[in-house]
Amino acid sequence: MSSTVTTATTTRGTSARRVAVASFIGTAIEWYDFYLYGTAAALVFNKLFFPSFSPLAGTLLALSTYTAGFVARPLGGIVMGHFGDRIGRKSMLVLSLLMMGIATALIGVLPTYAVAGIWAPVLLVLLRIVQGFGVGGEWGGAVLMAVEHAPKRSRGFFGAWPQVGVPAGLLLANGVFMALTNALGEDAFLQWGWRIPFLLSAVLVLVGLFIRLQVEESPAFTEVADSGEVDRRPLVTLLRTQWRAVLLAAGVKLSQNSIFYIFTVFVLTYATTVLGLSQSVALTGVLISSGLSLVSLLFFGWLSDRYGRKRVYLTGAVVSVLFSFPFFWMLDTRSAVVIWLAMVIGMIGHDMMYGPQAAYFSELFDARVRYSGASLGYQLSSLIAGGFSPVIAVALLGVAGNHHWPIAAYMIVVGVISIVALALGPETHRGDRREPREKSRSADDT
Repeated sequence: MSSTVTTATTTRGTSARRVAVASFIGTAIEWYDFYLYGTAAALVFNKLFFPSFSPLAGTLLALSTYTAGFVARPLGGIVMGHFGDRIGRKSMLVLSLLMMGIATALIGVLPTYAVAGIWAPVLLVLLRIVQGFGVGGEWGGAVLMAVEHAPKRSRGFFGAWPQVGVPAGLLLANGVFMALTNALGEDAFLQWGWRIPFLLSAVLVLVGLFIRLQVEESPAFTEVADSGEVDRRPLVTLLRTQWRAVLLAAGVKLSQNSIFYIFTVFVLTYATTVLGLSQSVALTGVLISSGLSLVSLLFFGWLSDRYGRKRVYLTGAVVSVLFSFPFFWMLDTRSAVVIWLAMVIGMIGHDMMYGPQAAYFSELFDARVRYSGASLGYQLSSLIAGGFSPVIAVALLGVAGNHHWPIAAYMIVVGVISIVALALGPETHRGDRREPREKSRSADDT
């Protein structure tokens, strides 16, 4: 009996590792597509698609098109969450990857304002909406595949693997931009070089599709399907029975999502427009902090398996609130090293929240409506916080005459909201690392 349990545990662990790595690679490719747009919006699109405006106004308009993707994300989460709960997680992951890849590659062949006039930004927004719809269904499916394949005692660690795909995608997007800028020069990059990272997406999507098609369906969904308990209207059931969990998830995510886009997107605008620094300074900071996140997200996911999701998440929210003003004080030194250190510290606070988030959100919802619940809570907050954070920050910067204090105050407000939501929410994992079956077996042995 003992050898049978050991063999089953080993098999499941191997499957969990394979799914975690596949989720990481697929998610990294999707977020490469998504963040590529954010980097381009902050550094390129204002000049190519909104050339008749001032630098700040053009940046604000470019970031507004960036926000359009976030507006589509809840819709993508609802639609793909519905079918993910009805027909399975895997098929939705394949569909989301295709949507992201095709839309991103098409951005790479778009005419600019100088060629197509007003149609250039219109087409840009439409493709951004397709990107947003695709990524809206991506996160829920990727994290559920990782968490639902994982042993109960290790859901935080395995759930963090698709989370690592986010900084990996950001790292890849900014790295490609930075390498091409340095290799081609700014003029050549603006004329044609900016298209290369978008066209590269077509190759990456083929790799991602091959990997995702090899992964087995989630055992949790398979169990629900085999028992005949698949809900025909998962969203209706979710909003009737677990609407509080949806609001809780959205509130908990608010701070993490807001500060992430300030640290990785708005900081590019602040460094170049307000501080007068070269874009390579901020891009290097994004690369360094993203590289650190590849490790820290896994660590904090693992830590939540030992000490509980809520405790680790709450620590990150408090750290982020306390660091809001010091972050900008460090940026204002104009010292590259100090700026990089500020971005690293800021991302550590963020990673304390994002690392345990996949397991925490998954554990909040019943398996029959889990894809819908996790996706809707996540994407509602992404619309409110992530999509509008860079735009809000640029607008506050203009109103305050390039002073940073309103932006730091905004970061504190969203942080406090997340802290309150966490205080009201349940602890879904209390740090006991042994499976229930293992505990009963130990008691029998004793």
